[in-house]
Amino acid sequence: MIEPQFDVVPDPGERNGSAEQASSALDLQGVRLILFDLDGTLVDSVGDLAWCGNRMLERLDLAVHDEQAARNWVGNGLERFVKRVLTGEMDAEPAADLYERGVAIFRELYAAHASDRSALYPGVVETLQRLSAKDLTLACVTNKPEPFTSRLITEMGLDVYFELVVAGNTTARKKPDPMPLHYAADHFGFAYDRCLMVGDSSNDVVAARAAGFAIACVPYGYNHGQDIRSSNPDLVVENLTLLADLFS
Repeated sequence: MIEPQFDVVPDPGERNGSAEQASSALDLQGVRLILFDLDGTLVDSVGDLAWCGNRMLERLDLAVHDEQAARNWVGNGLERFVKRVLTGEMDAEPAADLYERGVAIFRELYAAHASDRSALYPGVVETLQRLSAKDLTLACVTNKPEPFTSRLITEMGLDVYFELVVAGNTTARKKPDPMPLHYAADHFGFAYDRCLMVGDSSNDVVAARAAGFAIACVPYGYNHGQDIRSSNPDLVVENLTLLADLFS
């Protein structure tokens, strides 16, 4: 049997500890609820986001960006993504009237083109199939707002695996706030220490820590160009199937 190739990331003060010790401390066998982030974890959605962003800029007579720029701007919700596209900066604020026109155009475009250029990451379907066949509850928690979230999940064929979807506007606050994670756990009645968040960004790590959840991350998603290991998740898996292996 081939041993799964994954990294277990210990706490900052224990970075010299063995993977076996950290894995034991994590105790995934006690997990009953697994929450998956969407963009950058299950779906590579940058193609559609970048395309819609550039069409928005063209309508506003502004210069377009390359896709790599958009890849670094995803992860904090639709509104912040639109602001980054409009300004070309991570935290800048566009003029209020420009933003209002831009976000309306973007929403119109994205409603019609949410999955044209998006694709599932390798291993996603196999992982969800294997986990859903066990005594585990699966849900999706994302900062993408409705109705775009449900449409993308359905068109990617993922709706059959999730018993709950928490979108960016389901709760009053979104990740990195723990509120949407607690909302999901409370919905099913699971203790927070029986829950695992699976994501790709520091937002997911911060939200999980604040919520009292375990946190596993993939290194290939949208983390603004930063290595997710620097955020010290409990576990980093190169492919989600390696996560499923841990529940075998």
